[in-house]
Amino acid sequence: MGDILFLGIDAGGTKTHALLVNEKGEVLGRGHSGNGNHQTAFQAARDHIEEACNAALADAGATKEQVDFAYFGLAGADREPDYEILRPMIASLGYERYAIACDTMIGMRAGTHQSHGAVIISGTGFNAAARNANGEELQYGGFGYLFGDGQGSGTDLAVHAFRTAIRSWEGREQPSSLMEAVPRKLGYPSVQAMYDDALDNGKRPPAELAKLMFEAAAEGDAVAIRILEETGREHANAVIALIRRLGMQNETFDVVLTGSVMMRGSSPHMVDAIREAVRAAAPNASIVKLTIDPVIGAVMSAMDSAGVAIDEETDARLRRIIL
Repeated sequence: MGDILFLGIDAGGTKTHALLVNEKGEVLGRGHSGNGNHQTAFQAARDHIEEACNAALADAGATKEQVDFAYFGLAGADREPDYEILRPMIASLGYERYAIACDTMIGMRAGTHQSHGAVIISGTGFNAAARNANGEELQYGGFGYLFGDGQGSGTDLAVHAFRTAIRSWEGREQPSSLMEAVPRKLGYPSVQAMYDDALDNGKRPPAELAKLMFEAAAEGDAVAIRILEETGREHANAVIALIRRLGMQNETFDVVLTGSVMMRGSSPHMVDAIREAVRAAAPNASIVKLTIDPVIGAVMSAMDSAGVAIDEETDARLRRIIL
């Protein structure tokens, strides 16, 4: 095989994807496996990452010695103690040239046409990260409210929906359609029944309540709109702090939005609030939503790391990949 080969890996908490491409962005091999997060099960994570890589190589009829560069986007690569575990883990896989990064960075790279930028991930949890044109990186989040995160993940919005239903019912908040929508969604005949069951049996709001917040806002609910706008400003606050610390205020780059919360399409209020706040801090930044799989960002990062310029044709080819 005469192609120059690049291997990208997206190792998440439920599944691991590996993708092997050549310098033209043509797919040569694909691999899939299970949980690749070392924080939940070290040996299983290592085995799943290796399994996905080996499957992609086998699919292409290639060997790891033929891989010019491998880039591992890893869930749980949050702090130096994580990297002290991950460096020997990934080194043991036997790739000559490779790099590791938090999976937030491959999400960022997949959403932009250049190697630097910023990303906000809001799903079950929250993360923000940025990389400037000099390759310097910083990230925030993932550790919860106590460690500085704003209340804006899907889990938090579910709590807000539940809380708003109760506050509206009690008269501590202006009337909101969530007062009817939340207990109905959970199968209760009234807020009172929901309230009593939660108190008596220690029940917590399920994550699917976050969707109700967007639906209520789309119908003009003032409370839901306010909460989503506050959430957007808090997300923006995190990424703006990173932008300032990295000296990116005057750079031209994309802020990539990804995660299940960011993909909600029924209400624009949260994304509009992010866009307005980011524009004030970094006028040349653009807000974009991630539309392709993050493993493609891992492949792009492998090419970047190897010093291979991704031209427009190759970029377009990579973005057309269907996994």
